[in-house]
Amino acid sequence: MRYFEGYRCGACGREIPAGSAAAECPSCAGPLLAVYDLALMRRNARDPASHLAGDGPGIWRYASILPPFARRVSLGEGRTPLLDSRELGRSIGVPELFIKDESANPTGSFKARGMAAAVSRLVDLGVSRADVPSAGNAGLALAAYCAAARIACRVFIPSETPAGVAAECRLYGAEVTVVPGLLPDAARALDALVGVDRAGVVSTFREPCRVEGKKTMAFEIEEEIAPDWIVFPTGGGTGIVALWKAYGELEALGLLRRPMPRLAVVQAEGCAPLVAAWHGGLDRAAPWPDPKTIASGIRVPGSRADALILRALRESGGAAAAVSDAEIVDGVRELARARGLFASPEGAAAYAGLKALARQGTISPSSRVVVVNTAGGARYRFLLDPYER
Repeated sequence: MRYFEGYRCGACGREIPAGSAAAECPSCAGPLLAVYDLALMRRNARDPASHLAGDGPGIWRYASILPPFARRVSLGEGRTPLLDSRELGRSIGVPELFIKDESANPTGSFKARGMAAAVSRLVDLGVSRADVPSAGNAGLALAAYCAAARIACRVFIPSETPAGVAAECRLYGAEVTVVPGLLPDAARALDALVGVDRAGVVSTFREPCRVEGKKTMAFEIEEEIAPDWIVFPTGGGTGIVALWKAYGELEALGLLRRPMPRLAVVQAEGCAPLVAAWHGGLDRAAPWPDPKTIASGIRVPGSRADALILRALRESGGAAAAVSDAEIVDGVRELARARGLFASPEGAAAYAGLKALARQGTISPSSRVVVVNTAGGARYRFLLDPYER
């Protein structure tokens, strides 16, 4: 039985019918979030846990709490490992440490989860081309899933995107435009090209199903352990909103073994609009004026869902931390040598953020913590420069 009811604007609350092609709120352009009849789902399930997780592959085993796509476009995303990292955790004062390694996804990042759902929705809607501005991993994932779906793809990347991303997108058959500047410049170039026809645009929070695909990270984590904290590197914010949404759904279904985990946002010191807003006690985040960091995935000066992200932190009793590029590089090395994991700069930022929050006493030594490594480090070849002979 399907429980999907439609979408609701995360800003103004407007309800959008399930079959709508709307990608954002028609009233206020706010982000849309999928809505399910969780009360009915709970009543219908003798065992809510087994009712939630079926026998399908990867993220699709949670089909009962995903939109009912007619065709699931899949490359085997989901079911990524949760690495027991307690030995490493003891060395930094967090003995119960686990790392959710999203580099095991197709195209090497957690973006695969979101694009699997987003492209499935486009296919259902009969859209023949998808467009996205991307700092790297989202564009790669969209290009691959569009290839699998046999629809056209256009990716707009900023000139500071890591080397090789454009070539790999083209390998999947995508049309790539390299735009001088940063991610907002790439987004403006896309907007200028598509004009009013935004049917295939899957930009961050301009398409509701990327959040739905990514929320399956929380379902997988909760099946294995019940964490006290989840630490996540944050740029546009779909990941942190997805975790918050998923845990709200699990709570409504009565599936949480412990209280909802506290969520921690980690950004780079050179681009930390959400961290600044959090520590300033604000409900909205001002755009960051001059974003600079080696972690291109979180070099995002502003989010369309800033209010939702800050709400997620408040409601979960969470935290926010900013780390330096030097701490990110140190994190890459520590994770490689102590855990055998070549993390992306963004994943290393989350690890560095955990260390900072532990030093501050925000995260206590008794906490069970999951750090999410959102992507693999192999595409960031500059990380290997100190080790070249």
